[in-house]
Amino acid sequence: MPALQFGLALSPGLGWFPGSSRQTFVADIRRTLDRVTGVFDSFWMADHFQLQTLDVLECWSTLSYFAALYPELKFGSIVISHSFRNPAMLAKMAATLHYLTDGRLILGMGAGWNKEEYLAYGYDFPPNGVRVDQFSEALQVMTALWRETPATFTGHHYTINGALCEPRYSTPPTLMVGGEGPRMLRIAARYADWWNASWSGPTEYRQLVERLTQACTEVGRDPATIRKTWLGLCSCAPTEEAAHRALEGGAVINSASSGLVGTPDQIVENLRPFIEAGMDYWMVVTPRFPDLTTLDLLIDEVIPRLKAEYGA
Repeated sequence: MPALQFGLALSPGLGWFPGSSRQTFVADIRRTLDRVTGVFDSFWMADHFQLQTLDVLECWSTLSYFAALYPELKFGSIVISHSFRNPAMLAKMAATLHYLTDGRLILGMGAGWNKEEYLAYGYDFPPNGVRVDQFSEALQVMTALWRETPATFTGHHYTINGALCEPRYSTPPTLMVGGEGPRMLRIAARYADWWNASWSGPTEYRQLVERLTQACTEVGRDPATIRKTWLGLCSCAPTEEAAHRALEGGAVINSASSGLVGTPDQIVENLRPFIEAGMDYWMVVTPRFPDLTTLDLLIDEVIPRLKAEYGA
């Protein structure tokens, strides 16, 4: 099992938390990344164009900007909707950014889910099964472009013919698949370096890992070769009451039931079931951005204890 590592999942825009403003948003992100650099391994952005009436930054542009500013950090999408970009073009984009950043891209991919933004931006929103079919082909296109020169693939939804993807870094981008259904788990088992589950509680997470393990067995893969990650909320404060108060008024409050809320001692204990289930990479979502209370306690108290016990 790899050593336990931590990533910071940033808010995709304004309105998610009380206290953020357009005038200070970029500066607040930089102040936050300054705080976590050296302790956290990476930063992450969701891939959305719009969510309700909240401000939303475009994922790829934002990652590219901050990756240039913070060369000590890896950066990743959690997760790119394959429908929004032609897979061959996305493979080229990923290869280019991976090359320019000296191999720091973790490309999280998913089948997409938010019908509202698909239709608002003029994309078709086919049924779930069709989107999963498209997703599987998209990963085949992308991995071919990263490993073959030239690359050719003929599928039902996507085709490339003698396509070149140069220059490339010495290794392909780390490919992470986010998904929890049976077909998505099999796709992850077949193609992914990492797998991600989001907003799940510890019991559900353990069950998902067991299903992923079975999917790996079905495709003839050693389950130990796919990294298990988790995106989850953490609200940490000196008292449990303060940790719960920090959730009030924010867009992530509905996720509190599957997150970690409490004192540093409680966070350590409540994270153990995820680690025991196989999770070794936690993408942390914090409440009340740009307030740093949770991050300060994670960095100063929680993470040192976890690293001492599980490895750094």
